Amino acid sequence: MSSLSLAAGPDICESKQRNPFGNSNLCAVDLLGVISSISCSSIRFTAIRKEFAGDSFVVGGRFGLCAKPGVRFKNYKVYGLDGIDRSVSTIDSVKKTETVQIGDSVTLEANMTLNNPVPKVLELQGKNAGRKSGRNIWSRLQRMQKASQHKVSRIVSGRNCSSFEDKISDGDLEAVISGIHPDSSVEHCNWVLKVLEKRSEEKTVEFFEWMNCHGKLKENTDAYCLALRALARKEDWSRAMMLLQEMTSDECELNAQAFNSLIYVCAKRGLVGWGTKWFHMMLEQGIRPNVATIGMLMGLFQKKCSLSQAEFAFGRMRSLKLKCTTAYSAMIIIYTRLGLYNKSEEVISVMDKDEVLPDLENWLVRLNAYSQQGKIEEAETVLKSMLKAGISPNIVAYNTLITGYGKVANMKAAKHLFQALESVGLDPDETTYRSMIEGFGRTDNYKEALWYYDKLKNSGFQPNSSNFYTLINLQARHGDEKGAVQTLEDMRRAGCQYSSILSSLIQAYERIGMVEKVPHILEASFYENILLDPTSCSMLVMAYVKCSLLDDALRVLQDKSWEDCDFEENLYHLLICSCKEAGHFENAVKVYMQMPNSDIHQNLHITCSMIDIYSAMGRFTDAENLYLKLKGSGVTFDMVAYSIVVRMYIRAGSLENACVVLEMMEKEKDIVPDIYLFRDMLRTYQKCDMTQKLANVYYWILKSGIAWDEAMYNCVINCCGHALPVDELSRLYEEMIQNGHAANTITFNVMLDVYGKSGLHKKARKVFWMARNLGLADVISYNTMIAAHGKSKDIKSMESVIQKMQSAGFPVSLEAYNSLLDAYGKDNRLEEFNDVLQKMKELKCVSDHYTYNIMINIYGRKGWIEEVSRVFAELKEHGLEPDLYSYNTLIKAYGIAGMVEEAVNVVQEMRRKGIKPDRITYTNLITTLQRNENFLEAVKWSLWMRQMECQVEFCPSLT
Repeated sequence: MSSLSLAAGPDICESKQRNPFGNSNLCAVDLLGVISSISCSSIRFTAIRKEFAGDSFVVGGRFGLCAKPGVRFKNYKVYGLDGIDRSVSTIDSVKKTETVQIGDSVTLEANMTLNNPVPKVLELQGKNAGRKSGRNIWSRLQRMQKASQHKVSRIVSGRNCSSFEDKISDGDLEAVISGIHPDSSVEHCNWVLKVLEKRSEEKTVEFFEWMNCHGKLKENTDAYCLALRALARKEDWSRAMMLLQEMTSDECELNAQAFNSLIYVCAKRGLVGWGTKWFHMMLEQGIRPNVATIGMLMGLFQKKCSLSQAEFAFGRMRSLKLKCTTAYSAMIIIYTRLGLYNKSEEVISVMDKDEVLPDLENWLVRLNAYSQQGKIEEAETVLKSMLKAGISPNIVAYNTLITGYGKVANMKAAKHLFQALESVGLDPDETTYRSMIEGFGRTDNYKEALWYYDKLKNSGFQPNSSNFYTLINLQARHGDEKGAVQTLEDMRRAGCQYSSILSSLIQAYERIGMVEKVPHILEASFYENILLDPTSCSMLVMAYVKCSLLDDALRVLQDKSWEDCDFEENLYHLLICSCKEAGHFENAVKVYMQMPNSDIHQNLHITCSMIDIYSAMGRFTDAENLYLKLKGSGVTFDMVAYSIVVRMYIRAGSLENACVVLEMMEKEKDIVPDIYLFRDMLRTYQKCDMTQKLANVYYWILKSGIAWDEAMYNCVINCCGHALPVDELSRLYEEMIQNGHAANTITFNVMLDVYGKSGLHKKARKVFWMARNLGLADVISYNTMIAAHGKSKDIKSMESVIQKMQSAGFPVSLEAYNSLLDAYGKDNRLEEFNDVLQKMKELKCVSDHYTYNIMINIYGRKGWIEEVSRVFAELKEHGLEPDLYSYNTLIKAYGIAGMVEEAVNVVQEMRRKGIKPDRITYTNLITTLQRNENFLEAVKWSLWMRQMECQVEFCPSLT
């Protein structure tokens, strides 16, 4: 046989197997109708007469296109088509080309391009001119083209299209697209769209838009669904939403299939948010979901364990009377995974109530739900029901039940079930053996666990990490160090990393408190490999230090075979901090002493940690030496370093040095103290009585913007009580109470003292009332309130507070008596004054300096020098030496009595006893001299006072 070989590309039509539409009887003219709408007026074929085996074939002339069925023509190509001017193209003899026979029809080899949607021009050009064709066959081609289009539409809608869609090549796809034009049928366009949807989202959307422009989408729901699926894969949700709205305008039915196209992609990619949104939109549009909708959604919610969304979809499914077995299984799995076993059992009951027949998956999830919570009887019932329902025995079901037996430590039943596998025609798989190992591990049956472990390996299966962990723990508890070495080797062969193997070993022996056995086990296995790995070394060293095996830890650090200075420094720092937190300060020092010497580069963090450790040990000299060495190295201190050094000096009681360090830190503009360093600064400055520094730190704290906690409020109030204005302190206290922070006893007492000395008795009473109600008022609280009332000479309130003090179980203190004495004396209520003194003698309440000073002051005001002298003598009899206040009061009393010489002698006595006179001393003496008209002496003492830098303005009467 012979065939006519036309100049067409092999991607158009090659053989019966590569025919795009599976039609083996398609002639050349038919294919022209299918593939392209050729932009030519007519086609002419001009050929020379050839003789082939006694038969003839004529192209052109009067005969048109004809051939005998039994004749095969080749070695000819069509090179050209004539245009409007009917110029003649030729057929030339060409080299032999490979042709493929398609039955008795002809094979085309032509280069054609798209007319729609991507236009191309079909050009067949000849090399040599021939005779003019005697006949125009264009009208015949048009008639045959219509017939071919009808044939193609029928083929596209045939049964074998779906299999061809997956086999079509890219070249064939391009050729198929070339055959699409505005007159193509909707079925043909849909077929092309379906092929594109499986290849490219971009081309699918582009072709869909072309269909829209040419009116191919009206009542075409399938096309919309394909476009929606492509947009979903692109996650172009806004365009997908617009497409749903366009469906209604094109008179398409908005059905579950359209939304399923979107939900399908969400389910595949785990997009819970968008899947839920499409489902809700579907319901809002009044579209009834189908079983596929529910199945995809429930699978998505199960994958992401989205309980609330799953419950909503499940409830809507039941309300719509849909029966989706997958949905019931998904709900059971979600509830079981979350430990809501009662809920999972409710779903099982609901499924039976809804008369939904379980499938294999549902039987398995039921079995797992009961096994996970240890309800073995129910699980056994499920297995029996499953077999009774005609489900063939399944190894997964038996493995699940074996796991359930292991959870309740019923390994006798698990072993019996394992032995029964053969009778039901099942062979144990790796999960079976693994479950048996885990079950016997829970019951601490090392012998049985080891037997199944060996059986697992001999069966060609690989133990998992849980099996290794179980076995190594059993070997640790049962003292099988040789078995532990073998298990470690199995882990190494299984590809486990050394750090993971080491972690399992250390945890196993830490649990039984026998980490000291780990070095011997490692020596017999892979100790040398551990020395090559920094991570493994650090794990091992940390475990040794934690269990006080310091010598073993230091040996590992000496034997290590890796070099990483930064990692090594961090490891040493971690070891030192671990020893510090455990209170093993001596071990921390040993670790520090073994560190490689680095005089050039001082590690700030390690050195600061050691300063803190030395301070805790009371070795302040060593701590200070480290600080000075670090300071001399030129390392820049950070906030933590300053904080540690300050705390070191506070512990050592060297507050002056602490203030020097703080002064250095304050010069560093980039350092902002944290809340703990701020507290240390406040306490240090308070102890040093540096009120201006306290105020500066307080305003620095406000400027830093740190969050205030309860401790910070109390610390600031306690330390800055006398450094801040009373209004600011009051505001801070009110803010603390409003923020719900509790004041401590010291805070209450500070506020009582500040309010009392400022005359704010109403606020003081409020604070005192709160302290009493909270049970935080102590003796100092009562004394402070008594002193506040005494200062304002509110004796009635003083007596009331004293009664409350006694009612609260506190005895009347010396401070309370002193306040009463001072109040009575200044109010000239000497009878009550003497009564208090008498009561103090009866109660054997020993007087202090303040008591005697009050008495001297009161008697001196009255000019009772004899009483003053008696009190002074009594003060010395009780072993008390007069203090500065006593001498000042005595000078004042002598002045009132006109005893100038005695007043001057008191100043001289003060000097002999080493008590330095203060401004009050000189003021009282000058006043005494002025009062007794000794103005010259008063001027002399005034000049002396100025010479002694006592900045007291001289009395105007002297000038």
